[in-house]
Amino acid sequence: MAVETLWSNRIRSGLTMLGVIIGISSVIAITSIGQGVQKSTESSISALGTNILTVSAASARTGGISQGAGSASTLTWEDAQAIAKQVPAATAVTAFLQRPNIQVVRGNVNIATTVIGTDLNYPAVRNVQPQLGTFFRQQDLDIAKPVAILGSKVRDDLFATSENPIGADIRIRGNRYSVMGVMETKGSVGAQDADDIIYIPLTNMSAEIVGNNSLTGTSINGFVVQSSNADQLEAAQFQVTNVLRLRHNIRPPKEDDFRVTNQADLIKTFTDITGSLTLMVGAIAGISLVVGGIGIANIMLVSVMERTREIGLRKAVGATSGAILNQFLMESIVISSIGGGIGIGLGIALAFATATIFKFPFVVSLLSVVVGFVLSLIVGVLAGGIPARNAAKLDPILALRGD
Repeated sequence: MAVETLWSNRIRSGLTMLGVIIGISSVIAITSIGQGVQKSTESSISALGTNILTVSAASARTGGISQGAGSASTLTWEDAQAIAKQVPAATAVTAFLQRPNIQVVRGNVNIATTVIGTDLNYPAVRNVQPQLGTFFRQQDLDIAKPVAILGSKVRDDLFATSENPIGADIRIRGNRYSVMGVMETKGSVGAQDADDIIYIPLTNMSAEIVGNNSLTGTSINGFVVQSSNADQLEAAQFQVTNVLRLRHNIRPPKEDDFRVTNQADLIKTFTDITGSLTLMVGAIAGISLVVGGIGIANIMLVSVMERTREIGLRKAVGATSGAILNQFLMESIVISSIGGGIGIGLGIALAFATATIFKFPFVVSLLSVVVGFVLSLIVGVLAGGIPARNAAKLDPILALRGD
């Protein structure tokens, strides 16, 4: 009877469902998109290694404004080498000296990219290997040889698809470099595109590109420490901090001139932030469910007024107040249930389309679908409760006299 009644007023029923459809689809789509983005970023960060510490130099300040971690010259290559020898929890250490927006030219192609000077341990520690050619060797590092390994995006920008870049020459800030290899594709991690990078020997980077050796050794932006597993990170962090404080003669209350970042903590922090944002936005989207519930309540109240004579007739032939209550309550639940079902399908479709367009994992949890459907039922019960109660309380004689 509830379905027949709603079908006889299809347009009104459809408009009534609209609020529930929008609310449920928004909650499911936003939850799915948030989980997909979170999973994609976690995978990208994990691909660079989860059992690592990143040690950055202090922040330089210009006019009282911090220029970001690694901008001051407080760490040296010798610091990184000391950590490799003196920290038992460290299985490998790789130093890096980088500069963004460096001009790179090949023929008539001119691009700006990030150039990183590093050592032989970088591929193993950062979990990135050449997919074409090789990484530079110890002898290249020893003599500061002008050789380069390209990120996959840099390779695509500088060379034609059918062209082999190995052995070709490029110019970095006017200096000629020979291409030795091309790194495998890693994708973006936050604002950093791991494929838009050129790798050169640290010795060459220091001498030719940066040219700012410190008084006590080769200045670097930082280094990455790899432990045997994630459980050793805290021990490695404690040992690294103590060794650097001794080397830099730092004693309390003097502040450290370096910063140690735990990759596992970074992943957890990011997961917590994205989870909170997804929950907040999902809650905001849930407001439309309240609007949808108000719409159902309004329509049901109007329906009670329009069907006063029908209610009176049903009561006159023996319908109880409970039967009338159930009739109108069932109509409200059917509206919200159908709207919830359509909303779930629409939300999943929107999430799938977004994941396909922006290329991140498509994730729909069963919990979000179940919660969405349960919410639609709750909205139906709450929105239909008062109108159904009003209908059940009508006096049959007065109802039969109603217009």
